[in-house]
Amino acid sequence: MFDIVSFIPRAVMQGIPLLFGSTGETITEKSGNLNLGIPGIMYVGGICGVIGAFLYEQSLASPSDINGFLAVFIPLMSCILGSLLMGLLYCFLTVTLRANQNVTGLAMTTFGVGFGNFFGGSLIKLSGANVPSIALSATNRYFSAKLPIADSLGWFGEIFLSYGFLAYAAVILALTASYVLKKTRVGLHLRAVGENPKTADAAGINVNRYKYVATCVGAVIAGLGGLYYVMDYACGVWSNDAFGDRGWLAIALVIFTLWKPNIGVLASFLFGGLYILYIFLPTGENVAVKELYKMIPYIVTIIVLIVTSMRNRREDQPPASLGLAYFREER
Repeated sequence: MFDIVSFIPRAVMQGIPLLFGSTGETITEKSGNLNLGIPGIMYVGGICGVIGAFLYEQSLASPSDINGFLAVFIPLMSCILGSLLMGLLYCFLTVTLRANQNVTGLAMTTFGVGFGNFFGGSLIKLSGANVPSIALSATNRYFSAKLPIADSLGWFGEIFLSYGFLAYAAVILALTASYVLKKTRVGLHLRAVGENPKTADAAGINVNRYKYVATCVGAVIAGLGGLYYVMDYACGVWSNDAFGDRGWLAIALVIFTLWKPNIGVLASFLFGGLYILYIFLPTGENVAVKELYKMIPYIVTIIVLIVTSMRNRREDQPPASLGLAYFREER
């Protein structure tokens, strides 16, 4: 029988990296920047957190000497710094130098994956592991710690309270981003920059500043998705090329959610469920059927993109200047 109590928590944990990535990309795209480097940024965020955690654990005389605050703070700050630098690099190339956004994003994805694999492989060699991975189990305990009352509340605790703090942070960030974009002056200015930067500039809004800030904030949030995947979902284990295509699914989710981060909360969990659905569906010994089930999230993505592109309502469309460089002298 289909075990819904086991399925939902795993779907949520699978969807959290997608939620971080889609929230960050939505904020970025609202400024008119199309950052296809999100997969690379998630990779850099993950490996930077791993580097910080590895160096901290190696500095301890014994694993029992670990400090809970530092075990969380050091990887978190390392992730934020690495993701922020990636966001700044993207902005420098596309906003300041006005490079093509599509090419820049794809190049940053390639760079991010290579960066992660290089340093990940280096750490694996330094650790002397006999397998092509590195385990940070001491740090993982603090990232994956669930609320103490979860076990005493039965199925409710299992479904709603059995996650690490980054999972709840992802939901809070998505809802906060939705509120800021809809209800605040900053959100109004950001949407104006994404829709028509010439008009926004004429109204006294600093277009480049909004693009820089939105893109860098979006990069940091996306990078946290990489950190969550390694430190919580993967139980603190880093393996090269383990992220798969989650970064690209996060970008597709932005279109699926019509550039609305609050819708992204449920949408990410839906895609997370589709991603692992093949594990829970009965296939017997038929491996071919299981492989077909693995195609479900991608088929749904294609269908959603087709349906979304056919919508004619203005509010369902991307920002008008998305992917276009702004030349102030042409205003």
